[in-house]
Amino acid sequence: MTLDLWQWIAVVFAALLVGFSKTGIAGLGILFVAIFASVLPSTKQASGIVLPLLIIGDTIAVIAYRRHMRWTHFWKLFPWAALGVFAGWLAMGRIDDAQARLLTGAIIVALTVMHIWRRRQASRRTAAGITDEPALPVWFAPMIGVLAGFTTLIANAAGPLAVIYFLTMRLPKMEFVGTHAVFFMILNWFKVPFMVSLGLINLDSLKFNAVLIPAVLVGAVAGRWILGRINQKIFETATLALGALAGLNLLLR
Repeated sequence: MTLDLWQWIAVVFAALLVGFSKTGIAGLGILFVAIFASVLPSTKQASGIVLPLLIIGDTIAVIAYRRHMRWTHFWKLFPWAALGVFAGWLAMGRIDDAQARLLTGAIIVALTVMHIWRRRQASRRTAAGITDEPALPVWFAPMIGVLAGFTTLIANAAGPLAVIYFLTMRLPKMEFVGTHAVFFMILNWFKVPFMVSLGLINLDSLKFNAVLIPAVLVGAVAGRWILGRINQKIFETATLALGALAGLNLLLR
């Protein structure tokens, strides 16, 4: 793959964000998706390039945070995400890059608005002295899971969807990152046969990945350092804001 200097700078920076998002602020994840999609010829090709880098970042994050994993939340989400991956695989040949971008961006923005609304409602209940948290609708986890699986197969853009889900579960930041890491490591390995069958992961794409591995590792170390020094409120706000901005970017590009 032939890239000019500025394109190489962009993809190396995006690879740094891959590692950083896996061990630090998860909301950054969608930003590297947007960078790769902008630099590489197509969103579909970018999906095949990014997936092995994600798996490397996932593996580092799981090693670092495996003790903080919450399997209950994993099993509520993963079966539905697997179903969404299968649906995305079926749709990949029928959806062009522009449609994939618009659909993913719309889903991310809609769910971000929903999460902000829930946080405001919670603040109002707290101010009124009401401590009970209303139960989530039974369709919430299935909806998030299917949409996450679909968008991760189409554009590797499930990060903000998982962020919305895990933030709604009110996980402390370490449990958030640990559960997020294991969920995506298993989901991304599950995607590999589908991506290979579509021709999006091949020998050429893996050679391109090999060049970017050091940047992923550096980003992962930086993310681990940052996470230990950021408070819960800033972590949640930054994660949510970055995810929302990236969703808008997908809609407006």
